[in-house]
Amino acid sequence: MKRLLIPLLVLLTLPSVVNCSHLNNQRELLITLEGTKESIELANYLIDNGIVKYSAYWCPNCVNQSELFSKQAYRELNVVECAEDGINSQTQLCIDRKIKGFPSWETNGKLILGVLSLKELSKLTGLKN
Repeated sequence: MKRLLIPLLVLLTLPSVVNCSHLNNQRELLITLEGTKESIELANYLIDNGIVKYSAYWCPNCVNQSELFSKQAYRELNVVECAEDGINSQTQLCIDRKIKGFPSWETNGKLILGVLSLKELSKLTGLKN
């Protein structure tokens, strides 16, 4: 059973890893999807309310989270790059905030860890739909 599980896990993560920008030595997340009205509305709400996303360019979960928004909306989000070798890195801020994993969202002084659907993120950050 273990022999099957490990290759399966590798296979499941491969598409995310293949799309990660670090393979092209770019040191930043590249978002390719177009946004929806809802994703752009949520991005604007997050921006207006000072909600911060802590991220690392090499993190497959960060790519997955970011693709939920869109390339247009993602550029506007307040994203802190935690990887030391990332573009505009703010590693010390990530250490000071005690970021334990990626992506992490900071809202109202509270950290939320993990990939969240736009609906979950809306609810957790107080956006009324």
